[in-house]
Amino acid sequence: MHISEHPVLKEKSDEKVFFYFNNHRLEAKKGQTVAAALMANGIRKLGVSRKLSQPRGLYCSNGRCTSCFVTINGLDHVISCTTLVENNMQVFSNNNDPEIRGEKYGN
Repeated sequence: MHISEHPVLKEKSDEKVFFYFNNHRLEAKKGQTVAAALMANGIRKLGVSRKLSQPRGLYCSNGRCTSCFVTINGLDHVISCTTLVENNMQVFSNNNDPEIRGEKYGN
């Protein structure tokens, strides 16, 4: 999922970054979104739906459908199709509801 040549888009970097998905080290290209980097590594399932417990993944690729939520660096429900991958980023499947801040921090 990486465009190498395009008449309108700027030239993309081939610089590699490394990130982790569910504690597995993966490689990505600098400038890729988290969703694109996961798909380039063969990962299609990003979590499970809350109501029906069915697999969730990339659907609209523009942040509108919220099907690609993941947890990034401890922050729940981050939209992976609009978030750029960063070196040493920790990404986890989003399989449940986010914690309510008052519950998490005892407030």
